[in-house]
Amino acid sequence: MSSGGPLLHFDGVSKWYGSVAALLDVSFEVRTEVVGLVGKNGVGKSTLMKLAVGLLAPSQGRVQVCGFDSGTREARARVGFCPDFDRLYEPLSGVTFVAWMLRYHGYTATEAERRGEEVLTELGLAENMRRPIREYSKGMRQRVRLGQALAHRPQFVLLDEPMTGLDPVARAELSQHIRELPSQGVGVLVSSHVLHELEAVVDRVVLVHQGRLLASGKIAELRDQLPERPHRLRVKAARCRELAAQLTAWPEVEGVSFQAEALEVSVSGHRGFYERFTNLAAEWHGGIQELTPLDDDLAAVFGYLVE
Repeated sequence: MSSGGPLLHFDGVSKWYGSVAALLDVSFEVRTEVVGLVGKNGVGKSTLMKLAVGLLAPSQGRVQVCGFDSGTREARARVGFCPDFDRLYEPLSGVTFVAWMLRYHGYTATEAERRGEEVLTELGLAENMRRPIREYSKGMRQRVRLGQALAHRPQFVLLDEPMTGLDPVARAELSQHIRELPSQGVGVLVSSHVLHELEAVVDRVVLVHQGRLLASGKIAELRDQLPERPHRLRVKAARCRELAAQLTAWPEVEGVSFQAEALEVSVSGHRGFYERFTNLAAEWHGGIQELTPLDDDLAAVFGYLVE
């Protein structure tokens, strides 16, 4: 693979199950970055993940990992996969399971044991790594699955619903760990149905709907591509009714409503609005306490796109 090239490359990929199309003509790339995979259940996310890791072959098109066709020995050596299902060997300890998986990547028994201990310690399982997996909580089992995906130091990682079963502290720790992977030269494709958590981790998103690539890019860029959708803002300020009267007269403002001691403002041509609002806020007696976008997040953008 050439330096700086894509770590995952989908080129016109379709996947058929008999007469049913799971994916249709999907093309995108992931480089040394964190990309979120977003879509409703049953739209092709799991199929896409399995194609990337080589568990499925495309019916049409090409999938490459680090410059190698997915499913080849070269590609499998460079990819780590944490699936969304829980299938672990219950009698084994967490570290034994990870070490056992590392033997398939050519590690000696001693190297595998040492690396297994290292990665599970990084994931917060140091005190419990030698207990049988059957005694683990759901969150502990999830850490083991993540450990086996990361232990062989892959160049590219696929994480399918990695936050499942983790408590808030563990979720924050995992998010930080995922964010650090690109600085180690690792690309990441991560899916999650908890969109606000995904938004905090990713550099950009890939939106899949009904088997097709719906959109790809940074969340703010995707929101700006929907000019027909007015932006909704929450404004809290002194003299709300007086402020509402002024805003209603602006050409960029399509509507103003009162919401729990604040205003909800619908805005088109929002760039001009923000400039005017900044000037107004500097002079507003009593001040502006809050200006919060209500629909610039991933959940809102995805909802608009799939309507």
